[in-house]
Amino acid sequence: LLARESEREMHPLCTHEGVGLIPWSPLARGHLAGTRSAIGEGESARATTDGLDRILYSDERDRAIVDALRMVADGHGRPMAQIALSWVRTRPAVTAPIVGTTKIEQLDDAIASLDIALTDDDIAELQAPYVPRSPTELGRPSLR
Repeated sequence: LLARESEREMHPLCTHEGVGLIPWSPLARGHLAGTRSAIGEGESARATTDGLDRILYSDERDRAIVDALRMVADGHGRPMAQIALSWVRTRPAVTAPIVGTTKIEQLDDAIASLDIALTDDDIAELQAPYVPRSPTELGRPSLR
């Protein structure tokens, strides 16, 4: 749900060509699991040393996505991680996410997400706050 720039071009191409995708960090380093502090606040040691959190998940647009996820999760009575992983399954090109579990509860959430059927309204609510970013916003040089 966060940092989805590759979806605009790569997902349709992969679907067209019959190539499956395994998305990296589908829970956005814990931001979509609800286990992290607010985006840009109270960062972990990893976030402050590698700097990737500040590049990928650091502004109001991301907070709006996390808020929408929280609303859908509350509506289902499920943890945010389960709803986020269930959303990943709705992406046509995705064959499996890399869930990166370090605790048994994280594995339990990944497994439980398989039993969730998101409605079209759920998916629309989750995707509505997303605003694509330019390569320069992500710390990459523009190709123009």
